[in-house]
Amino acid sequence: MKKIIKKYSWVLLALLVLSCSEEGIDESGLGTITGTVVSQGNNVPLSNVRISTSPVSNTVFTDEAGNFTILNVQEGNYSVQAQLDGFLSSFKAANVVTGQTSNVVFELQISTANNRPPLPPILISPADNEILQNIEANFLWSASDPDDDVLTFTLELRNDQNATVEIFEEISDTTFTFTPLILGAKYFWQVTADDGINTPVISSLSSFEVIGAPMDNRFLFTRTINGNNVIFSADEVGTEFQLTSANTNSFRARRNTSANKIAYFQSNGALIDIYTMNRDGSQKFKVTSTINPNGFNLNEISFSWPGNSDKIYFPNFDKLYSINSNGQGLQLVYQTSDGSFISEVDVNENVNKIALKTNNQNGYTINIFVIDFSGNLLDTVLTGVSGASSGLNISFDGQNVLYTYDVSGNENSTYRRLNSRAFVYNIPNTTATDVSGEKPGGTNDLDVRYSPNEAEIIFVNTSNDGISQKNIFKRTLDATTSRTLLFSNAFMPDWE
Repeated sequence: MKKIIKKYSWVLLALLVLSCSEEGIDESGLGTITGTVVSQGNNVPLSNVRISTSPVSNTVFTDEAGNFTILNVQEGNYSVQAQLDGFLSSFKAANVVTGQTSNVVFELQISTANNRPPLPPILISPADNEILQNIEANFLWSASDPDDDVLTFTLELRNDQNATVEIFEEISDTTFTFTPLILGAKYFWQVTADDGINTPVISSLSSFEVIGAPMDNRFLFTRTINGNNVIFSADEVGTEFQLTSANTNSFRARRNTSANKIAYFQSNGALIDIYTMNRDGSQKFKVTSTINPNGFNLNEISFSWPGNSDKIYFPNFDKLYSINSNGQGLQLVYQTSDGSFISEVDVNENVNKIALKTNNQNGYTINIFVIDFSGNLLDTVLTGVSGASSGLNISFDGQNVLYTYDVSGNENSTYRRLNSRAFVYNIPNTTATDVSGEKPGGTNDLDVRYSPNEAEIIFVNTSNDGISQKNIFKRTLDATTSRTLLFSNAFMPDWE
């Protein structure tokens, strides 16, 4: 019995030793994962790619050759992830076997690889085959991108007059303004949209024409567009033509019949200069430079370009200057003796007379008078009155002076006028005649000028509230004649 027990004890001991020996062998041993990461399409190695696994092991980064190694990975099945900014993340399966190396290769796609191109731009304005009435084109189009990418645009503009191709790049908005267009030309335009990822897409082709040059328009006036004053010309039936850009502040136009050109004010920062241009708005030229037109209020000063003269006369506070239309020959013509500001001037070189309106720094204490070219006082038209005045024009024969005056005599800090009326002062008779017949109550007549034959006057009428729309009328110098509306939403008229 003892022998049997002893025999089985040795068997159990052997089994125990064998069991302990088998526990020392790791059935879930360690292996290695290696791999390479390249860019899809060109197989360029990618460095600094973050490599991680699931289940979690170690996290490593690729070297400059795009290679990586993860050591001491427990045996088993893993999902290996490669991540790099600017690329889509990628996953690969790896089976880790004890004592062996599992290799994976990643080809990362650029993150925009699935990005869709923008839709072709849709051209809105100018409409196809539209005829523009001025030399400025305001281009408008619509565009969209299915991935909401930021778009930039290129506008290409051609015409049938020459081989010039205007290309405007890196436009960030869906609008663009171009000037000057060629009068009478036909233009063709296209817009390209670029999302910076895909091949740019181009719109369909559209065309428009520009009206022919209106060289015979006799009316000039100013209109405010988007906060800027813009000069227009018009014919007798009211057909208008824009002469200056809505992107600049231009106003107070005067046409010289002999030179067949137009002079006007244009803002340059806080100052204004005198410019000239052709009657179609082309060949704009800056006349003044060292001394600018100036006064108590730039909207209330004027200049004069006599019909048979090359000299343009303009005020600068208490001084009156003349300058040739080519910008040369600046001369001091007159200076007030009391320091009052010269605001308005009209020169008649045929009779050697200069009509002036002066005022204080607030626009009041007005004096309207006529001098000769030596500065001698010839006639006093209006003096010693309260209130404001505007508009000054001397007749061809030098016998009459046309002006407006606020008969209410009111003076205030906003230069508001309550009852401004037009008058003709006859120099030989020293009498002033009210020519504001049928003026509606609560309105002002302003900026009065003679018609070319001096049988009529042209002027602005507006509510005396100082903020309402201004309109241009004409009337015959006959108390029985009613007013005729010429242009709505317009001011600073000229009729030559």
